[in-house]
Parts: sequence; structure tokens; C-alpha cells
Amino acid sequence: MSNIRVASRYAKSLIELASEKGVLEQVQEDMLLFSQVVSQNRDFQLLLQNPIVKSNKKLAIIKSVFGQKVSSLTMAFFDIVARKNREPLLEAAAKEFGNQYNVLKGIQVATVTSAMPLTPALRNQITAQVAAQTGKKVTLVEKVDPALIGGFILRVGDQQVDSSVRYNLIKLSNKFKDNPYINKL
Repeated sequence: MSNIRVASRYAKSLIELASEKGVLEQVQEDMLLFSQVVSQNRDFQLLLQNPIVKSNKKLAIIKSVFGQKVSSLTMAFFDIVARKNREPLLEAAAKEFGNQYNVLKGIQVATVTSAMPLTPALRNQITAQVAAQTGKKVTLVEKVDPALIGGFILRVGDQQVDSSVRYNLIKLSNKFKDNPYINKL
């Protein structure tokens, strides 16, 4: 079975148990914290993936890093995963937990990449338009990429709207390459 499917099953089990116990919000915060630590610390990420390091050592490190910061349910989840020698799946399980949490709560994640940081008015306008289109609450993730020159790229789910100056210049360049006024032999 693929790692993504296994991680998805672990996340589904955790989300169901957290809902049942009434600590879903706390576990969501714990998973966000775990994802943030893994993404910001390459050594920790490599430790989780390393097959040479024993599972009990990995679990001891996880407990020392997250022991007082996460709920007892989250720590029990880490313990179960470590006992099954599935620590490499923790990162994917945390990400999948976030995805399933968003589906459960009716939250749509939209990513906006712009050449400059968004103004509060523009941020509110984009959030309102995406919410009107999807009918869900919107969490806006902002990225800044000066290479866009101007405009923005909006990504909602698997749909993308590219309204950047860079994209329009590329389209214009392609139109010039395909000149209809030159006879082709």
C-alpha cells in the first residue's frame, strides 16, 4: 500500500478519535505545530525518514520536542505510529490531517501569489469572491514572487487563474512567434 494511503488512514483515524473526544481543535493545532517544525528543521525531517535510527530513539526525540506542547491524544498518536515503525509517515499524516480537517469544517484553502504583498482591502475582496464561488469559509495563503512583475496567480483547489504580467507577456510573445501574415511554405 502506498505511503499516502497509509498516512491518510492514520489521519482519518486521528480525526475521528479527536472528534469523538471533543479535542479536534487542539489536535489540529498540534498537527500544524508538528508540520511547521518538520518543514523548518531539515535535520528533524531527515531523522524521521532515517531507517538506521531505532523507533524508540525517534519517539524519545519526538517526546522531548513536543512533550509539553501537544495534547495527550496527539502524543499517544505519535507513540502508536512509532511502535509500528511508521515514523516516516508522520509528516504526510499531519498534512493529510489538515486536509481532512478542512473538508470536515468546510474550509477552502486558496493560495494567492502576487508581485507585492496584498493590501487588506484586496485580501478581503479576494476572500469574499472565493467564498462566494465555493460556498465555503476561505483560508487565504499569500506568497510574494517579484518575478510576476505585476498581477497575481490565484489557486483554489485544482483550479488556477493566472492574471500576472509575466504570463501575459509570455502569451504575447507566443502570438508574435505565430505571425498569421507571413505565408508559410
